[in-house]
Amino acid sequence: MGELTDKAKGLANEAAGNTKQAVGKATDNEKLKAEGVAQERKGEAQNLKGEVKGALGDKV
Repeated sequence: MGELTDKAKGLANEAAGNTKQAVGKATDNEKLKAEGVAQERKGEAQNLKGEVKGALGDKV
């Protein structure tokens, strides 16, 4: 179950990060764009964590 939770949180953070980046770019807000990049990277890391958990199965 941890695998799916991590992947879901990761996808949500990636989507929110992409949205922040788009809004930041549209409004020429560098701070918002940077926050979006950071949130997207966090989501990518969470997604990877979920994939690792899935690959290792019960060993985690």
